[in-house]
Amino acid sequence: MQTDRDLLPEGLEDRLPGSAAAAARVTRSVLDVLDGHGYERVQPPMIEFENSLASRMAGIRLRRMFRFVDPASLRTLALRSDMTPQLGRIASTSLAGRARPLRLCYAGQVVTIKGDGLDPARERLQLGAELIGLDSVAAAAEALAVAIEALGAAGAKGLSVDFTLPDLVDTLAAQALPLGADQIEAVRAELDAKNAGALVDAGGAAYLPLLEAIGPFETAIERLAAFDTGGALASRIAALRQVAARLAGKARLTLDPSERHGFEYQTWFGFTIYATGISGLIGRGGSYTIKSNGAGRADEPAIGFSLYPDDLIDSLAEQEPPRDALFLPLGHDPVHATRLRAIGWRTVAALGDCCDAKALGCTHVLQDGEAVKL
Repeated sequence: MQTDRDLLPEGLEDRLPGSAAAAARVTRSVLDVLDGHGYERVQPPMIEFENSLASRMAGIRLRRMFRFVDPASLRTLALRSDMTPQLGRIASTSLAGRARPLRLCYAGQVVTIKGDGLDPARERLQLGAELIGLDSVAAAAEALAVAIEALGAAGAKGLSVDFTLPDLVDTLAAQALPLGADQIEAVRAELDAKNAGALVDAGGAAYLPLLEAIGPFETAIERLAAFDTGGALASRIAALRQVAARLAGKARLTLDPSERHGFEYQTWFGFTIYATGISGLIGRGGSYTIKSNGAGRADEPAIGFSLYPDDLIDSLAEQEPPRDALFLPLGHDPVHATRLRAIGWRTVAALGDCCDAKALGCTHVLQDGEAVKL
C-alpha cells in the first residue's frame, strides 16, 4: 500500500495562500520597476531542447538540469535551470532585428536536479532583466542600479553588493602574471577558495596579494589598484569605480575580485546582492556573451541580473497582518457588494446555510449595504 502519495519530492514545496499572495506582490513590484526603465517582458517555455539551453552561453552546467527524451521528436529536452540562456535565444532569433541595446525582463520558475550548498531547494522563482547588445560601464551601472531599485520596491532592506571580476585570472595569466594552460584552472579555484597554501602549490604565488584585496569597496579597490602595477586591470578598476559611484548611498559595497562561484558564464564584471534578514544571496548578475547560432550572426555582448526572492517572500509573508474580508450573507444585494469591491474590499459570499463568517476568515459582514465589523 502506497503511504507517501501526497508527499512532494525533496527540495519542492507548495506556496500556501499567504505566501502565494506575497510572491505575487513581489513579482509585480519587481516587474513594474523593470517596465518603468523600458525592459519588456518575455515568457519563454519551461522546457526546451537541451542543446539550445546549453549552447547559448559558456559555462552552463547540463548536470544541473532535468533531462528526458521528447516522444515527438526523439530529441533530448531539458527543464530550464536558468532563464538567462532562454533570453539569449530569443534575442538571437525572434528579436534579432530589434534595435540594440535590447532591454528584456522575465519572471518564472527554474528547476535544478539538486540544491546549492546548504539550500535544499530545487525549484526557485527567478526574476530578472537583460540588457543585450552593449557591454559598457553605463550598461553595467544601469543594470545594477535597476536591480537595487527593484529589490527595494519589493520590500528588501539593508541591501549590499559584492563586486567581482570573473575573468581576473585569465586576464592576468595572459601577460602580466603568466600561467601555464594547466595551471589556470587550479589557480582560479584556489583563489576562489581563499586557500593561500594551495594557491602557492598551484603555481600562483604571484597572485597571493589578491587575497588581501577583499572587503569594503573603497579599501579593497585601492589594494587591487596597488597590486596592478602593470596596468592589466586598469580599465576594470576604473569601471568598478564608476559603477560604485552610481550606487553611492543606495547599498553597502564590497569587493572580492577573485570570487567565481556562480559566475560560470560572466566575463569582466560580476556582482552578488544580499539583503538584511535574508540568508544567502538575493541576486546575482554581470556581463556575458551570447554565443552565435551559426547562422551568420556574431557573438553578442550582454549585461543582466537574476533575482531569487523566495527567502524574501517567506519573510514578508510572516510579517503580513491578517487581511480584512467582508462576508456576504445569503440574499445580499449584489449592487452593494460590487460597490465595496470597487473600493478595495475582499468579499466572501455565503453559498448555503453552512457558511459561517468567522470560520471562513471574515472580519466584517455586509449589513444594510455597509461593512460591519464582526
